[in-house]
Amino acid sequence: MTMHSLGDTAVLTGRSLKHITRSLDTIMTTAIMPVGFMLLFVFVFGGAINAGPGEYVDYLLPGILIITIASGVSYTAFRLFLDIQGGIFERFQSMPIARSSVLWAHVLTSLVAILISCLVVVLVALVMGFRSSAGLLAWLAVVGILGLFTLA
Repeated sequence: MTMHSLGDTAVLTGRSLKHITRSLDTIMTTAIMPVGFMLLFVFVFGGAINAGPGEYVDYLLPGILIITIASGVSYTAFRLFLDIQGGIFERFQSMPIARSSVLWAHVLTSLVAILISCLVVVLVALVMGFRSSAGLLAWLAVVGILGLFTLA
């Protein structure tokens, strides 16, 4: 990537991030729904499931993080669809910007939004009693794996 395309990507990423912050349905879909699922499964269904030693939220959190990523990625696909249908891609092609910057902006926006959503889910899980014996290196590996899953 050249400096020109990096600048274009930065500008379009800012545009896409503004769209997310102004959209209540996006915030509900990507951050509030996974927290609601976690609360529902732990407090409503968690008493009926014998999870063995430890809290049920310890076993539930990895699945909720995957659901968080899946909902964020599906919303990114929906935003791309809306941009294509709205004709913004054709408008961008008539401008002197790098063609790849439009897609990179959506990818980077998706990574940022999903990272924030996963952070909110983990913080709520910590409040609910989630505890892990993993160290800093293991948590960095988890973030890397979740980031790669988001990109896939």
